[in-house]
Amino acid sequence: MAFLMKSMLSNQVKNLGLGGGGEESKEESTPSDPAAAAGMTREEYEEYQKQVVEEKMERDAAFAQKKAERACLRVHLREKYRLPKSELDDNQIQMAGDDVGLPEDLQKMVAEDQVEEEDKDSILGQLQNIQNMDMDAIKEKAQATFTEIKQAAEQKCSVM
Repeated sequence: MAFLMKSMLSNQVKNLGLGGGGEESKEESTPSDPAAAAGMTREEYEEYQKQVVEEKMERDAAFAQKKAERACLRVHLREKYRLPKSELDDNQIQMAGDDVGLPEDLQKMVAEDQVEEEDKDSILGQLQNIQNMDMDAIKEKAQATFTEIKQAAEQKCSVM
């Protein structure tokens, strides 16, 4: 019971700030050396720090490479659809270096798209499009246009 009373009172007194040298002794007991705080020797701690820095550099390089690949894809799409260029993408590609290219998956997709577009642009592709057209609708449009032109000519010309 005395222990309980003492701990409750000492906590209350510490909160008031009236008595307490206990906090100072805690600060003195913590080691100022980060290696000792981590439970390592100085050499182990330095080696650990080097590894952390190297891993961070590797992650940053991989991240920059991915950003450059995405920028390369955006540049490719802008060229394909004739959209304006972006300075940000050009800067990201330059920062990553010359070894930037599209990832293999995207290269396959781009190659497939190019083959499809070439097929559509060829004469055979146009012939296939003609087969898919509705000839009756085309005839109706042509007849309607001819009729409109004929009516306009009749209104302007008194001979007709």
